[in-house]
Amino acid sequence: MLGTGIAGLAILAEFVLWERASTHPMLNLRFFRNPNFSAPIAPVSLTMFGLFGALFVLTQFLQFQLGYTPLQAALRMLPAAGAIALVAPASSALVRGFGTKVTIAAGMLIAGAGLWQISTATTATTYAGIVAGMALLGAGAGLVIPTATASVMGSVPAEHTGVGGGTAGTFLQTGGALGVAVVGSLLSGRYDDHVTSGLASAHLPHAVAQAVQASLGAALGVAHQLGGAIGALIADAARSAFISGMNLGLLTTAIVVIAGAAIALATIPGKAPATRRRHHTATTSGLPRIHFP
Repeated sequence: MLGTGIAGLAILAEFVLWERASTHPMLNLRFFRNPNFSAPIAPVSLTMFGLFGALFVLTQFLQFQLGYTPLQAALRMLPAAGAIALVAPASSALVRGFGTKVTIAAGMLIAGAGLWQISTATTATTYAGIVAGMALLGAGAGLVIPTATASVMGSVPAEHTGVGGGTAGTFLQTGGALGVAVVGSLLSGRYDDHVTSGLASAHLPHAVAQAVQASLGAALGVAHQLGGAIGALIADAARSAFISGMNLGLLTTAIVVIAGAAIALATIPGKAPATRRRHHTATTSGLPRIHFP
């Protein structure tokens, strides 16, 4: 994995050098000198970090912890998606009234609050206990994504709008991918530690212990096969370990997203230049496609 990361950074560096030297660059790096183009990129990436990281663990929570089928779990994710759809169209009005900086920062604080609320879940938490957090997360993302994208696209010449949209989309997906990777790693590490210590006194056979340590789904499968008191012990330990790992991952994303609000306030210009502000009225036309995990 380290080699893959180093190779990726080397390719990125090569791309930057090529674009700087090219007379017809695919991405004009001078655009990054404009704070209306470059400053919103970090906040929106961090927002997607939190959103995708949360979606990654919540789908598992709904299926393995609460026992929903994949379809039922998907339907119960609608508060987050619905909040994005409802709030996004209002973002342009907020930008006109308060500016890009305040709108993005407010959205990130709302999303961070939603992540924090979900991170307080316990093994006794039901779906009703996380729905408010999902709605807040979606509402915050609904403010940040179109506002940041409109700022990026509105800060480049009209003939380069596609480049602006592509750049915004790339950073959206990169932030989301990092969210899944980081939250997944935190969840896996905490789960392995807690389930191992929780079942240390059970003296499970090596093959069974390995299966239990693999994931919550695998542990519940083993528990069902074994049944009885040992099966119940495995299921309880695995669920508790999963909740601990999920909470660690979500709390981390909450801190990252709230820190992103401070970055937004410190770096994004208060209002877009008057000649480009009209682009904020088109917050739903030409936005990059977001591919959810």
